[in-house]
Amino acid sequence: MDAVGTLDKVGMNQIEVPVRLRDDDGMLYLAPAKAEAYVSLDDPQARGIHMSRLFLSLQSLLANEELNLPLIKRLLSAFVNSHAGLSRSSFVRLDFDLLVKRAALVSDNFSWRSYPVSIAGEMRAGHCRFRLGVRVAYSSTCPCSAALARQLIQDKFRKDFAAQVVVSNEEVAAWLGEETSILATPHSQRSYAHLDVEVGDPEQTPTFVELIDLVENTLKTPVQAAVKREDEREFARLNGANLMFCEDAGRRLKNTLDEDARLVDYRVEATHIESLHPHNAVSVVVKGVPGGFRA
Repeated sequence: MDAVGTLDKVGMNQIEVPVRLRDDDGMLYLAPAKAEAYVSLDDPQARGIHMSRLFLSLQSLLANEELNLPLIKRLLSAFVNSHAGLSRSSFVRLDFDLLVKRAALVSDNFSWRSYPVSIAGEMRAGHCRFRLGVRVAYSSTCPCSAALARQLIQDKFRKDFAAQVVVSNEEVAAWLGEETSILATPHSQRSYAHLDVEVGDPEQTPTFVELIDLVENTLKTPVQAAVKREDEREFARLNGANLMFCEDAGRRLKNTLDEDARLVDYRVEATHIESLHPHNAVSVVVKGVPGGFRA
């Protein structure tokens, strides 16, 4: 005898779809994406849903209209309307890479960066919730190793000038310029901030680029593509001025997100791909909204 009962989600993932985006010049273009599409199965006797209806709704709407939250809402409604009598809830998520043109730190160069992003919506009892996600790479320099490096350099300085009571500015500057003097450097690593946010008003929502800028401006050490000597020097300065553990990154982003009234909820995961260890260091923080994101 076949089992009966309701199901929270039935549908598909890894659906190949196009999304229509707007570039910096205001022109629309198509980009490849992967979709998840689900409806609830609220009829306990039904054997299944109409997956082709979900698929065809995705294909027809996404290929012809600009991707935004009102379009996500229309998709959610189309999913439920195409399953009258079977489903009362729906869910959709789109994942793709967003190409963004970024300026170099100091030089006049520009380069393209690719950022993984997502947009999702859920409809329950006629009420919709919308979420955006971005993943941003940055550099993190360990405060502990920076302190240890400074200590080793101090010890080297004391040893090299042990016989001198007075050391001139010129001697110190010359000593600092020698490769053997700076005998230790702090370790740093490529790191990633994965940010998911829930927005309250579909008409007042940050763009993906605004969310990316929020992360990069808060952490201040985004990885670079176009790099000349002056850019690399500035990158080194920024790393030295923004030493951070994964806990620091999480707290900085939390403070910034708390100031944005457009965001009703968020989840931040900061992952530091350790160069000292074979494992990663991770911090997670959520806004703490009842029924919202969980750590």
